Amino acid sequence: MLRIQLASFKAGARRANLSKPASSRTFTVARHGVLPTRSLLATTLPSRATPLRGLYALKYLSPPLVPSAVPVRGYAEASTKFSRAKPHMNIGTIGHVDHGKTTLTAAITKVLSNLGGAKFTNYAEIDKAPEEKARGITINSAHVEYETDSRHYGHIDCPGHADYIKNMITGAAQMDGAIIVVSATDGQMPQTREHLLLARQVGIKRLVVFVNKVDQISDPEMLELVDMEMRELLSTYNFDGDNTPIVMGSALAALEGRNPETGEQKIVELIKACDDWLELPARDLEKPFLMPVEDVFSISGRGTVATGRVERGIATKGAEVEVVGLGAHFKTTLTGIEMFHKELDRGEAGDNMGALLRGVKREQMKRGQVIIAPGSMKPITKFQAQIYVLTKDEGGRFNPFMAHYRPQLFLRTADVTVGLTWPEGTTDAEEKMVMPGDNVEMVCDLVHDVAAEVGSRFTLREGGKTIGTGIVTKVFE
Repeated sequence: MLRIQLASFKAGARRANLSKPASSRTFTVARHGVLPTRSLLATTLPSRATPLRGLYALKYLSPPLVPSAVPVRGYAEASTKFSRAKPHMNIGTIGHVDHGKTTLTAAITKVLSNLGGAKFTNYAEIDKAPEEKARGITINSAHVEYETDSRHYGHIDCPGHADYIKNMITGAAQMDGAIIVVSATDGQMPQTREHLLLARQVGIKRLVVFVNKVDQISDPEMLELVDMEMRELLSTYNFDGDNTPIVMGSALAALEGRNPETGEQKIVELIKACDDWLELPARDLEKPFLMPVEDVFSISGRGTVATGRVERGIATKGAEVEVVGLGAHFKTTLTGIEMFHKELDRGEAGDNMGALLRGVKREQMKRGQVIIAPGSMKPITKFQAQIYVLTKDEGGRFNPFMAHYRPQLFLRTADVTVGLTWPEGTTDAEEKMVMPGDNVEMVCDLVHDVAAEVGSRFTLREGGKTIGTGIVTKVFE
């Protein structure tokens, strides 16, 4: 857990601390708090001392070899290689705020740590940003890893609060499957439905339902009602409502080690359901490399690290790549690749990886750009798309809109304002209205360039709600 420690080291305390075993030492780290020693990796000073957010926020933080009040960021341990012995899958927890997504994530790591398949990551380590601690909710997507007998999982804990849905979209865009968490006391709620829609939109084909907080319900008929409601809701969003596994338990009971019949045993059942029901996606290794950037930070003297999930293709250490989107268009070299603090010789489709880029300044990169094989994709600002406008029952708009409507467009990890107009030649274009529930072909004019191509999917949002989904059908040069 990253705790802010204000007291400075004194000579005696410093000697006492260094006399402890390496695994139990703590060091003062400015703005990052107290960190356990992770490796004997020689680290370098960062160019700016701001807290990390998003992918690998913990993984890249490595303390110095001597106590220091200076923040230090490390890279992958040179001696540790990532093993590909088991197939890798990205899953995550989605669902309404306060239904127990983060608690479930912590409970999974705890139960699997007892079986030797994970390092226990407690609730406080997952919700580690100061504003998350203060509000008791998840704001940024957090990542942990664990293994079962048959798979290696990268797990993304998504925010459920409506205010942070854009961060949830970034997280969901990296998932191959999902666990949707529903509180037995509340049943389905607005973000439950919105997350299901977004999960479908980003290409998640299967998910597992975890009905949480069952120890607070004494009436079994209530649980049956939640089961029926969820199966009906899944079918509404074109998931397999009849066959999707629904596990009922208590994540908090598993985390606290009580009531194993509703706690630990149900977590084991959930993990088995994920292994059996969630299909390993076919990885697109043949196409040119593409990785949307989720987060960026610097390692002074080494370069800039960009993190994200590889969408397609393969990238090897030393390969030339191109950074495209949001005003950027330049080439650089991959000088290092790592995943969950372990080194890789190559990154491939499906990997949640960190890419060390040579000669790139932190200010040159931002979330929403993509790293691609040189020349494989161009940044665009105008394209034509097939758009489905959500009805009010689906959480969309109540009213129609007309040409020149300007919502926010989410494509991969990018988030830009878009102007919607009718294609050239449309009769009565200025008077024509788009009604909720319509399928329409429209021209999208972006305020910033993004990397997109025919077939790219996107989401439209306005005023805290998803109002439409679309797919690029034509790109204008």
